[in-house]
Amino acid sequence: MSQSDNFLGGFLLGTLVGGVVGGVVGVVVASRLGGEETRGDRLAKLKAARSKEARQKLKAPTEQSIEAARRGLETKIAQLNDAIDDVRQQLNTVNGNAKPSSDEESLTSD
Repeated sequence: MSQSDNFLGGFLLGTLVGGVVGGVVGVVVASRLGGEETRGDRLAKLKAARSKEARQKLKAPTEQSIEAARRGLETKIAQLNDAIDDVRQQLNTVNGNAKPSSDEESLTSD
């Protein structure tokens, strides 16, 4: 019984001392890392950055940006169509069908 009391007392004392030492070390490290900037300053900077992002998102697209986006999308669609045609050709070759499919025939006959 005596050993369990000693263990419990030592455990509680170690917990208390560890908490105090950890708290002191945490305060010292935080004060050195924090520098001159206060929490309010950091919050103000964060709010300013968020409002700037929100304003940029709300800007109306210009005619040039719409045209650039359209051209980019057309390029991507052309690339996808080429990739689809390549895969279709590879599958036809693997299946032993070297002739174009009915979709391709209708496209080439136009």
